[in-house]
Amino acid sequence: MEEKYSFSRRRFLGLLGASAASFGLVSMAGCSGGETSGGEGGSEGGEGGAIAESITYAQSADPRALDPAFFDDGESAKVSANIFEGLYRFGDTDTTVVPCLATDLPEISDDGLEYTIKLREGVRFHDGTDFNAAAVVTSIERQLEPNRTSDMPYASFVFGEEAAGTGVASIEAADDYTVKITLRAANTAFEKNLAMALAAPIVSPACLEASGGNVGEDPTGAGTGPYKFVSWTKQSNVTLEANEDYWDTENAPKTKNVVFRIIPENNTRVTALTNGEVDIIDGVDLASVDQITNNGYELFAEDGMTINYMAFNTDSGVCTDKEVRKAIAQAVNVPELVETVYGEYATVATSVMPFFMAPYVEDIKQTEYDPDAARETLAAKGVTELACMTYTNSRPYNTKGGSELARLIQGYLQEVGVTVNITEYDWTTYKTKCQTDPYDICFYGWTGDNGDPDNFMNLLADSNWSINVARWNNQEYQDLIAQGVTLPDGEERNAIYHQCEEMVAEEQPWLLISHSQNLCGYSPKVHDFYYHPTGVVFMRGVTKDA
Repeated sequence: MEEKYSFSRRRFLGLLGASAASFGLVSMAGCSGGETSGGEGGSEGGEGGAIAESITYAQSADPRALDPAFFDDGESAKVSANIFEGLYRFGDTDTTVVPCLATDLPEISDDGLEYTIKLREGVRFHDGTDFNAAAVVTSIERQLEPNRTSDMPYASFVFGEEAAGTGVASIEAADDYTVKITLRAANTAFEKNLAMALAAPIVSPACLEASGGNVGEDPTGAGTGPYKFVSWTKQSNVTLEANEDYWDTENAPKTKNVVFRIIPENNTRVTALTNGEVDIIDGVDLASVDQITNNGYELFAEDGMTINYMAFNTDSGVCTDKEVRKAIAQAVNVPELVETVYGEYATVATSVMPFFMAPYVEDIKQTEYDPDAARETLAAKGVTELACMTYTNSRPYNTKGGSELARLIQGYLQEVGVTVNITEYDWTTYKTKCQTDPYDICFYGWTGDNGDPDNFMNLLADSNWSINVARWNNQEYQDLIAQGVTLPDGEERNAIYHQCEEMVAEEQPWLLISHSQNLCGYSPKVHDFYYHPTGVVFMRGVTKDA
């Protein structure tokens, strides 16, 4: 295991050094219900053997939605990204931006404001309608101000905000297969944003019109991707089927059906894998590794582009006081916590960004463990109780789930005289509760969407509380973020993000915890499975022996 771990670090340093990464997408499909499907009548595999007609993938939570404009979570993106495509996408195993529905990388004006993009001809949506410039305009324009609605959580993150002077000012069809996007200010990350699995993918205008502008519950016919939507049984499974008319014939899906099965409990997912009920699982934790490998199943373990953290509510309550936030951070022995919960499958976070991302700096000084100082400050401030909200499901950045983290933090704070009252929700509910309910501390994390430092550091500048759960509103920080995104990659841009890292450490809107490895278990019958460092799995090339 140690040898594989070292290999993964070396490889990702190479893969991620030059480009960007994308956020979680995975695909699966197949029969409904929970059974791994099978074998009868399988087609010929890559080595001349028959392949199964279906693969079943188990994840911990239901999608929130399947329209790319209406979700900001990995469970939704895993499914949606196999149905929908953007103008660009990332490499299957690295983070290079490559054309997808566009024919080439964009032509960018000298001032960095105009992006001219040539589109692929002959592509059809699953409903049979043509993909063209008008479709791109419709799909993006609905997410621009003033059209965007409050339930489009990623629109500001991908396309910017007028009030901040960032993002897309306009988009127009120059001709049937050319679009021109005009930005308010230069944005080094924008090309990478267009390859992301959230907000950027293109949706059929005909389906949008028929659905009232949101295909989140039923994206039948709405995508151009390698798989078509079949059905969604809430809290049970989502079924996809291969798109037999997929435009990219070289990357046509090899497995007829893919099913995403929803299994919230870690142990139950592992049992389902080793019993042969499912073929691939994510959210594997330290305690399950031996059970998977000892039963002859494969373990995927490579460094992910993640950050796992505890957020302080800086908008209301006792944690509006920076001294209180610092004292709470002093009460927690983070290295001990990380070793206890994750063992060798995570590293202590000393930076918001993972170690392999430029411009990562390892010597950002985080608040040190000092329970005596914490006890003194919290007593002086009269802090005796904290309201904690957390999630129950495993996450890519926290395979044990938020409940265990909350209980460990509860124990540390009890030692310094503070009672932590914990409220728990399943992940889908939790995403809403973070926006609507009061709390002093909560647990969250991030899987990078595109490998650009802005994608991590901008989290604390976002006005959407679904993303910025610390509810931190610091104008100096926001100004730095706005400046950083306009600069070309290099030392000047890196210096901006170093300042941002130092501000996060000093102002303490988050307690940084860990950077995780991506851990998945899968059947030895499964071939060409790869979990992208950003949580992406492209299922079009994955097969299983019949």
